[in-house]
Amino acid sequence: MNPSVYLQPAEAQAPETIKACCVALYDSDWAALILGDSFHPGGLQLTERLGELLELEPGERVLDVASGVGTSAIFLAQRFGCRVVGMDFALKNIAQARANAEEAGVDHLVRFEQADAEQLPFEDGSFDALISECAFCTFPSKEAAAGQFACVLRPGGQVGLSDLIRSGTLPPELDTLMAWVACVADAQPIAEYTSILSQAGFSMGQPEIHDQALAELINQVRGKLLVAELMVGLKKLEVPGWVDFDQFGRLAQITAQTVDEGRLGYAIFPGVKAGGN
Repeated sequence: MNPSVYLQPAEAQAPETIKACCVALYDSDWAALILGDSFHPGGLQLTERLGELLELEPGERVLDVASGVGTSAIFLAQRFGCRVVGMDFALKNIAQARANAEEAGVDHLVRFEQADAEQLPFEDGSFDALISECAFCTFPSKEAAAGQFACVLRPGGQVGLSDLIRSGTLPPELDTLMAWVACVADAQPIAEYTSILSQAGFSMGQPEIHDQALAELINQVRGKLLVAELMVGLKKLEVPGWVDFDQFGRLAQITAQTVDEGRLGYAIFPGVKAGGN
């Protein structure tokens, strides 16, 4: 991947380029270093909140879309006793997630498959619930993804998304492909998320706002960037050639300012597929 592509306007990129850049970033050890095991604000605390909102129960079939290295899927199986399928676009993540599930002793409840959120390879009505954490805003076609969510859920099945939300116009610095991959550039207003999911056949509940979780994650990332840059300078850490500390630092700074101004936030969106009792 040419590093310069991350600095180009996001809207000018083809869907295939966006997906490839997402894989290049989140499939790397670099992402794990900066973001930890849970690549989303709030960590497992908000994953648990999603499970509570969806009223997950033992034996229920749950799909985790963009499951990364399996941290949330494994937690849901442990916490609620449900059977979870995690899917991710990155093969490296799938391999690591399978190893993590085996190590956690839940591989009888959790499995992982490589797939595209806009073309889910599951039969209609296969799942009782679906979650997707801080990933929906990175999908090039959110309408296609929402339609796929509705297809794989049974009537009355529940969806729970957590994602960045925006209010008004974002700074031009947050319109790059790098910002898109970082879940910022294509963050939508609350009304737009609700509209997309409603048009796909979901009855949407009241969103929960968790802006503080986003602010805390950004502060953690900024701190880890400084530590990583210092370690690279001391030749104690190697990072991919496309990593630009100045650009990442600038992105994190502007994102933090935008959150402080109330133009970026984080929310959970619960919904139910029509057709249930």
